[in-house]
Amino acid sequence: MKKKKVAVLFGGCSSEYEVSLQSAYGVICHVDQEKYEVYPIGLHKTTGQWFWYQGNPDEIARDGWCQSAQCTPVYVPTDKRVQGFYYDTGEGKRVLPLDLVLPVLHGKNGEDGTVQGALALAGIPVAGCGVLSSALCMDKELAHRVAAQAGILVPASVLVRKPYEPLNVWKDAERLKYPLFVKPVRAGSSFGITMVRTEVDLIPALEQAFLHDTMAIMEERIEGREVGCAVIGTGELLVGEADEIELSEGFFDYTEKYTLKTSRIHVPARVDREEMARIKRTAQTVYRALGCSGFARVDLFLTGDGRLYFNEVNTIPGFTPHSRFPNMMKAAGHSFEEIVNRILETEGQP
Repeated sequence: MKKKKVAVLFGGCSSEYEVSLQSAYGVICHVDQEKYEVYPIGLHKTTGQWFWYQGNPDEIARDGWCQSAQCTPVYVPTDKRVQGFYYDTGEGKRVLPLDLVLPVLHGKNGEDGTVQGALALAGIPVAGCGVLSSALCMDKELAHRVAAQAGILVPASVLVRKPYEPLNVWKDAERLKYPLFVKPVRAGSSFGITMVRTEVDLIPALEQAFLHDTMAIMEERIEGREVGCAVIGTGELLVGEADEIELSEGFFDYTEKYTLKTSRIHVPARVDREEMARIKRTAQTVYRALGCSGFARVDLFLTGDGRLYFNEVNTIPGFTPHSRFPNMMKAAGHSFEEIVNRILETEGQP
């Protein structure tokens, strides 16, 4: 059987560059080599230039890939007849033919629909969420609006743009009540998020959020446990066991997500069968409402009285062996290899 040619994109101009390297390495190491021919495509951290990396995959995990002489610049065509990427051998332009692209790019310039749009122009199928759902899920304010329209509870929030009047945001914060969260509207891995406990900390928190985006939101703090659910598919959905984040203090910020210094993740979540089923149903409702396809992780809050609030959707969740997405699927009986290959068989929509 002819192997399917798959490009795995990693790196990128994002604050989550390092996480992307680890996720891409995890994916590349678990692809079925008998069914797929993998082409690692690295995006430079500062210039954004795309390279076809032909060296040892271990160098991707160590961030040594871009120093290698085994990097060949590639270019995304705008001619759909090409069906692949251009590359230059020094003796002229050639084509790297592709059947599918799997972006493993976290955060801005990868998870927000920009790369998906470029690939759509090139007519190359993408595994995962398409342009619209990627952009929508990256925008916390718009994603919450859509989820609310689908009947899902969402935290109360206020959108803040520059220039803003401090007096007005202080008044809005009083209505939301302290403590509250200040977040960049479009950023990942909890970058720029601050839990604000008093009025004096509000303006510095907004300025911190504006370092990561041109818009910020002040969001009501939901008292409850954070739970997540992994979803794969476009038509029929495969759902993993929900997990639960146990925090000793603060919130699940970037440091906790990748070190678990003071927190633990329980897979499956410490809920009864009925609550587990309700979490899964809610995650699927959110996934459908936001137009997700291919795969995504839906994060929710479960309150003490059993209410479920939408938090966010990660359209390209982490794919290291220790990441939440593969571990939720593992708890449901699906190996890392199985979920990677199932994703590659479930092409998303443009």
